[in-house]
Amino acid sequence: MSALRISDLARAGGVGVETVRFYQRKGLLDAPSASAAAGRHYGKDDVKRLRYIRRAQAAGFTLVEIAELIALDDTDDRPRARAMAQERIAALDAEIARLEEARRSLAKLAKDCAMDRAGPCPILAAFD
Repeated sequence: MSALRISDLARAGGVGVETVRFYQRKGLLDAPSASAAAGRHYGKDDVKRLRYIRRAQAAGFTLVEIAELIALDDTDDRPRARAMAQERIAALDAEIARLEEARRSLAKLAKDCAMDRAGPCPILAAFD
């Protein structure tokens, strides 16, 4: 892969240019050094880092946590990385339980609303 402009890096990572700049301001991506003739360019390691950030976000990690994960990569602190993953799993399990309860409640309201009864639909009254 040859040197990439910021727009190429953004495209390769599936984000916008401003997102790349935002990650640079947060210290998650290094800003490339510029040469007068070539301008600023990025390489394959930058693409790899950008994709790493996006996958970690998709797993639910915050930018602060992602910065810690990136720092842990240099130290190979497996216990801390494992603890962070376990914390995310617990948070995801809690969110799944909350969403399942919301689904059950809404399904019951939809079923009750389908019945021919006088008065307002229970869905409309449930959020008062």
